[in-house]
Amino acid sequence: MKKIEVQALTSVLPDVLAFVDEQLEAADCPMKVQMQIDIAVEEIFVNIANYAYAPEVGTAEICMDIADNTAVITFKDSGTPYDPLAKADPDVTLSAEERQIGGLGIFMVKKTMDGMEYNYIDGHNILTLKKGLVMG
Repeated sequence: MKKIEVQALTSVLPDVLAFVDEQLEAADCPMKVQMQIDIAVEEIFVNIANYAYAPEVGTAEICMDIADNTAVITFKDSGTPYDPLAKADPDVTLSAEERQIGGLGIFMVKKTMDGMEYNYIDGHNILTLKKGLVMG
């Protein structure tokens, strides 16, 4: 398992994506799957950067493992407890004007990843994404 710990700042996003992409490219991940993972990683990391420690700045740890053609990416922060999976999915049948603001990013991550799990352990938010690397 590879790990990177960074300041939870949006300006660090390119470093986080480079870390993830390095692992995916080493595993010969198809470009379409890599793009889906990159979008999910961006959404989760930017949410941590914008909300976990606001108005302060904290750290985020991103761990990544690839086994059995599945990428497992875990985000860990010690910010405000928040389970993004607890929020109801937005009603995408409504027009943009009728929908409540927020929630679309997490909804998109749920739809593109094969699995998501949230835990709050020992003062840490731990969100794990899973995505198969084989197109099917």
